[in-house]
Amino acid sequence: MRHFLSTLDWSRAELDQLLEASRAHKQARKGRRDLAGKTVALVFFNPSLRTRSSFEIGVFELGGHAVVLEPGKGAWPIEFEDGVEMLGEAEEHVAEVARVLSRYFDLICVRAFPKFVDWARDRTDSVIQAFAKYATVPVLNMETITHPCQELAMLLALREKLGSFEKKKLVLTWTYHPKPLNTAVANSALIAATKMGFDVTLLCPTPEYALDERYMNAARENVSAAGSTFTMSHDIESAYAGAHVVYAKSWGALPYFGKWEGEKPIRDAHKHFIVDEAKMAMTDGAYFSHCLPLRRNVKATDGVVSSERSLVIEEAENRLHVQKAVMCRLLAG
Repeated sequence: MRHFLSTLDWSRAELDQLLEASRAHKQARKGRRDLAGKTVALVFFNPSLRTRSSFEIGVFELGGHAVVLEPGKGAWPIEFEDGVEMLGEAEEHVAEVARVLSRYFDLICVRAFPKFVDWARDRTDSVIQAFAKYATVPVLNMETITHPCQELAMLLALREKLGSFEKKKLVLTWTYHPKPLNTAVANSALIAATKMGFDVTLLCPTPEYALDERYMNAARENVSAAGSTFTMSHDIESAYAGAHVVYAKSWGALPYFGKWEGEKPIRDAHKHFIVDEAKMAMTDGAYFSHCLPLRRNVKATDGVVSSERSLVIEEAENRLHVQKAVMCRLLAG
């Protein structure tokens, strides 16, 4: 049995296979029934638009049946700590939840953001790891501290446009947002882009915005294996120069995790990191993308988001196709 928790756990060859399978699903769209008779649990601890829609539709189009569960709303609150005396809000433990769901469903998909209080604790990814520990069926990550399905969607969109990723420069740029956000998409974009052969520049305002060392180290190992490069930069002009892809995302600085008022002056001083037409003009005709949702004229200007080089809609559509590929791969054993 295999889980899909992070692309850290999947080789470049396996990701290539998933991208090829995704392309086949995209071409067939509604002509396949790979999940006929299969049941899928979609467990949401956080809100969703694209993730919930694309997973429900994907299961339906492949002939399966999905059930959405929202612990603390339409389902009982769940405890994840082992050995705890359960006197709080939680009514049942994940040890029972995961095993019972495994008796009902063929696949369990989980979306659970970090609590944004203590990164040392949140980086353990305890919710989905607990499901993976106790479930007896495959578990799929719909976004926790990484977002592997989103980055497969990004890679599929870029493969459709660029073909090969070798010798292509991808800029993963931090952008301003009025609130500190999860690092999940940035973590996954960094892993996926470096693993698949891009020359990657991580552009962020100050060293405090470096990502967790787990992902920074993985990026260094990936480019060493791929024969490509990885650079962290705080200089906008040199980062954008010659880029073939600009991937934008906002995230909170880990040293200020849970102490966001201390980060706010730094964040507010770097609103100029917005992706605009002037910056895109520095590139080598780069494509622009973002995972969505995107605050227009905060993260990127209207002109960039609506341009012919913007892939935000294609990437969002591709969530449907890559998730079909991943579900089929997991359920094929």
